[in-house]
Amino acid sequence: MEYPAKFTPAAEGGFVIEFPDFSWGVSQGDSEEDARRMAHDLLVTLIQDHIKCGEELPRPGKLRGKNLRMIRLSALHSVKVELYQAFRASGMRKAELSRHLAIPKTVIDRLFNLSNRTRLDQIESAFNALGKRVDVNVRDAA
Repeated sequence: MEYPAKFTPAAEGGFVIEFPDFSWGVSQGDSEEDARRMAHDLLVTLIQDHIKCGEELPRPGKLRGKNLRMIRLSALHSVKVELYQAFRASGMRKAELSRHLAIPKTVIDRLFNLSNRTRLDQIESAFNALGKRVDVNVRDAA
């Protein structure tokens, strides 16, 4: 999962970073490499805020323009975002999902928390309870 970030050159050097698909949030990096790290952190924060508020995530926009860079989430973050979206689409409540998984309701929030290092088998079980399955694809790095 990846979103386009706008990297605007700053007058003092470095870049100001914004995500056009989200209505708020800005960061800054001193170099291209630093700006990419800051953009990743900002993206995680923006997504986590949507999840915390129970909001739908915006669809990633198309990459257009010389100042845009695609910022990719880690595999764990991506699968958690996919799980959150599948959960929202299912119409199931957290209490119902916790019963299906035989875990406390408080643990459900950890499944969606991007800061929590959830085990893959727990995520896979949650997808199964939602009528989904996890497939893994590995390909050469670009």
